[in-house]
Amino acid sequence: MTTLKRIAGIVWMLLGPLAVFFLIRTASSEIAAKPSADTWIQWSVFVLVFLPIAFGLSLFGYYAVKGEYDQED
Repeated sequence: MTTLKRIAGIVWMLLGPLAVFFLIRTASSEIAAKPSADTWIQWSVFVLVFLPIAFGLSLFGYYAVKGEYDQED
């Protein structure tokens, strides 16, 4: 079970930056397609909301790889 937790931690650590990459790429393409103020505001809010979530995914994965979740109660 410990090995599974560590593998899942690696997946979470990789998923955070990957999510940020796709979020920024999608936001930039949507803004380029329709460069109005509404689009800028909408995608700015999306990015600002989902960046901490992606950081949390990576942080969760780091702690899983480090072994913080190995103890079972």
